[in-house]
Amino acid sequence: MTASVPDNDLKRLRVNVFPGGFNWGLYVGIDKGFFAREGLRIEVQHTPNSVTQMTDMAAGKFEIAMTGVDNIVAYVEGQGEAPIGPQPEFFAFMGSDSAFLSLVSSPDLKEISALKGKQLLVDAMTTGYAFVLYDILGRAGLLAEAYDVARAGGMIERWTRLRAGEGDGTLLSAPYNLIAKAHGLNELARAVEILGPYQGNVGAARRSWANANEQTVIGYIRGYRDAIDWLYAPGNRSDAIAILRRNLPQMAEDVAIASYDELLHPKFGFYRGGEIDQAGLACVLALRSRYGKPQMTLNDPNRYIDLRFLEASRRTGA
Repeated sequence: MTASVPDNDLKRLRVNVFPGGFNWGLYVGIDKGFFAREGLRIEVQHTPNSVTQMTDMAAGKFEIAMTGVDNIVAYVEGQGEAPIGPQPEFFAFMGSDSAFLSLVSSPDLKEISALKGKQLLVDAMTTGYAFVLYDILGRAGLLAEAYDVARAGGMIERWTRLRAGEGDGTLLSAPYNLIAKAHGLNELARAVEILGPYQGNVGAARRSWANANEQTVIGYIRGYRDAIDWLYAPGNRSDAIAILRRNLPQMAEDVAIASYDELLHPKFGFYRGGEIDQAGLACVLALRSRYGKPQMTLNDPNRYIDLRFLEASRRTGA
C-alpha cells in the first residue's frame, strides 16, 4: 500500500473508458494509490460507445481515453463514424492489452458458419472492432452479404441486446465472454487465435494537451504500469478480485475469479510494460486498409502513436 496523499494536492485527470473488467488496472491504481504517488487524482468517465467517446475527446471533455487503437487510427484518417472530420490531434502513447475479444453467439448457434443470414451486433460500423468481426467471419467463408450488421453500442449494450435475443452474435471482451458463457451462450472463437497479434486498448490523448502536460502523461503511464505489476503478483490475487467486485458490484464472484485467469493470462493478459504491440498495430492497419471507407492503404504506424512518453516513463528522475 502506498502512502496517502491529500486529494487537494493531486492533479485531476479525467480518463474516459468503456465500462468493464478491462479497466482493472485503473481500479487498482486508484485503490492502491499508484496514481496518487504520481501526483494524480483519476476521475473515471464511462462512455456508451466509440462515437460518443471520440466526439467528447475532440471537444476536450476529458484528457485521456482508454480505447481501441483502431478508433484513433480511424479518426486521424477521417474514417470515423462521428461527424467530426479528421482528428490529427489524436494519438496513442501506451498499450494496455489485445482487447480480449471473443466472438459470442446465441445458444442455438454453435459454429461460425451458423451465423450465415444472422444479425451481428457492433459498436459502430466502421470502428469499435467491427473490422475484427468482419475478418473472422470472412476467414470462415462468410462475406459481407452473408449476414446483417446492426449498431448496438459498447460492450454492455451489445451484451444486453444479445442476451435479450436482439441479435445473434457479437464480439465481447473479457469478462463479458465469461458472463455470456455462464448464461448459456457460445464462445465461437478468440480473435487473437484467428488473427494473431492484435493491438487493442491503448492510452490515448490529444497531442497538444500531451505536449503541454508531459509529466502528467508520464505519471499516468507509471501509475498504470505499477498497477498492472501489482495485479500480476500472485499474493495479491484475492485483494485484486475484491477490488474488481467493488468497482463492478454486479459481477458474480465466480466470474470475477475466472476474470483473473483470463485478463492476467501469462500470454494473452494485460501488457506488463505499457508497450504498443507493433505486430498487433500492423494487424489493425491491415484490417483498416481492407475494410475502411474511403479505402486507403495505411502502413505508417507513427502517424498514430508517440512513444516518447513511454520511453521517458522508464527513465529514473523523468
